[in-house]
Amino acid sequence: MNGFGNQLKTVFLMSLLTVLVILAGNAIGGSNGMMMAFVFAMVMNFGSYWFSDKIALSMTKARPVSPDQAPELYEIMEKLTYNADLPMPKLYIIPSPQPNAFATGRNPNHAAVAVTQGLMQILDREELEGVLAHELAHIKNRDILIGTIAAVMAGVITTLANWAQWALMFGGLGNDDEGGSGLAALPLIILGPIAALLVQMGISRSREYLADTTGADIAGNSYGLANALQKLERASTMIPMEVNPSASHLFIVNPLNAKRVANLFSTHPPIQERVNRLFKMDIR
Repeated sequence: MNGFGNQLKTVFLMSLLTVLVILAGNAIGGSNGMMMAFVFAMVMNFGSYWFSDKIALSMTKARPVSPDQAPELYEIMEKLTYNADLPMPKLYIIPSPQPNAFATGRNPNHAAVAVTQGLMQILDREELEGVLAHELAHIKNRDILIGTIAAVMAGVITTLANWAQWALMFGGLGNDDEGGSGLAALPLIILGPIAALLVQMGISRSREYLADTTGADIAGNSYGLANALQKLERASTMIPMEVNPSASHLFIVNPLNAKRVANLFSTHPPIQERVNRLFKMDIR
């Protein structure tokens, strides 16, 4: 999807977030709750646009890393950013043994790439180049903002559903005279988590295929990423990762694969299909 298309999808998601939050406010607190929810939605829209990268990095417990701490990581990234004609992103390490990575930020000039400790340990240089090139491809294709806003949105929806559940249990919901009721909140409680998942799945899987293709071009090698994806897929099913489910779709492979329930509604395209496409490119 081009940059303009992603801008339209960003506006749509932010508008949808506003509507859902206002409806939730009405269900929980009646007319007063609706007004408070409107203010909350405006704050969330502002925050998700300007601080989405910080929110995503916080969700994954990523910490910044310096060239002295990760010289190979910086060396490879400098080479790849030169190939991609992109500014150097900020680099982060996630303290997790599961090999994985993601990119975030609102544009190429305000971007960050985070990798796990496990990724640095399990991949050889060619494979690491493939993964980092894939993340740079997300930055180059300008789809990092839409994915990060979706993560924030999914988290907000899930939080609202939890609030409604607790409010219903303890009688904190608005009464019928105020425009809200316990029955009005039930759809939010039941459908909220499903809506959050649908938002994540609504981020087209084609963005991963496109990032694979663009990443192979940046690295000048499609086999490194293909081999890395196979390693990451196997490891993700055996090594659990503690990460907010709202941010799971940001990663190059689903970090929740070890929790089998995550496979029922996958936010990622099949790894084998991605690998097959990369091998067919035959770039070495």
